[in-house]
Amino acid sequence: MQIYTERRLDVRSYEDEDMDFLAGMLSDPQMVRYIGEGTPKNKDEAKDFLQWIYRTYEHGEDMGFKVLVRKEDNVPVGHAGLVPRELDGAEEIEIGYWIARDYWGQGYATEAAKAFLDYGHYQLGIKRFIAIIQPANMASRHVAQKIGMHLEKRMVLAGQEVYVYAKD
Repeated sequence: MQIYTERRLDVRSYEDEDMDFLAGMLSDPQMVRYIGEGTPKNKDEAKDFLQWIYRTYEHGEDMGFKVLVRKEDNVPVGHAGLVPRELDGAEEIEIGYWIARDYWGQGYATEAAKAFLDYGHYQLGIKRFIAIIQPANMASRHVAQKIGMHLEKRMVLAGQEVYVYAKD
């Protein structure tokens, strides 16, 4: 698997050595306010999340969250990926993107989301993508719109109101 972003990022699979980076994002209240229940995670919960990421890799090397590493200095700035999801009884592919707070507002999420959209479409032949976004997360909604997604529906998922953006 080789995903190329517009210019600034390399993409690679998570490894155990990325635990501190992931735990740092998951323990930051501002980072997780629109993820799941919006509560920070402790080290054990972060380990569980990393194990969940590893399980998504069982769907194929192209699936799951990948670490986004800045080319200029090899610093991880977030993660993104294609995540298999079941939604309303249908198998879907979600484009997920999550940038560490120190790197917000620099266009990394859009760059990564576009790269995964293009890769999924042109290399994997995926025709439909979704993004599941909490309504107050205006930055993520904006990214979805910038890569050509539209608001398809509103729903409750795991007790949380979410917007489902889609691109067919």
